[in-house]
Formats: sequence, structure tokens, C-alpha cells
Amino acid sequence: MKVDTETLQKIANLARLTVNSNEEAGLLNSLNSVLDWMEQLNEVDTTGVTPLMHMSEEIDNVLRADKVANQLPRDQALINAPDHDEQFIKVPKVME
Repeated sequence: MKVDTETLQKIANLARLTVNSNEEAGLLNSLNSVLDWMEQLNEVDTTGVTPLMHMSEEIDNVLRADKVANQLPRDQALINAPDHDEQFIKVPKVME
């Protein structure tokens, strides 16, 4: 698969990026080289290879203690909120 200018512009639009004509050629080369590399990987015979779940054999989660630190006072937190009352930031409803 090759990325053309039209596809690059669609990708940039979805990513909310502005790509000018000076950057276009470099980005096309980069994207196409990544896709070429992926095609080479797809050619490798992986039958009998078990999927890798973790890079190391130890699968222990390292969790930190949940400590409250550097609290922002409520009045300062509400200053930049687009909509709020005296206690809470109001957000649009996302579920019915």
C-alpha cells in the first residue's frame, strides 16, 4: 500500500494537523517507508511462534501508593472551567 497526497491530507485532517506543501514530500516518504517495512514484516513466517504478552518474563505490576499531594483548591480549579456552579464543574451529558 502506498500513501498518496490525497490520503496524506485525509490523515492530517483526522489528526487535526496542517500539512503545507513543503512538508508533504517528506511525510509521504516517511509514511511509505513505514508501510514498506510493515509489508516486509508480514512476509516473515511466524507459524509456531507464540504471541508475546510482555517484554520481560516477570509480569508483576508495580503500583505506587495512592497519596494525595499538591491539591488544587476548589476556587482555583473552578476559575478556568467554562461552566460551573459554586462546587462543581458542569460538563455536557454524555449518556442518557
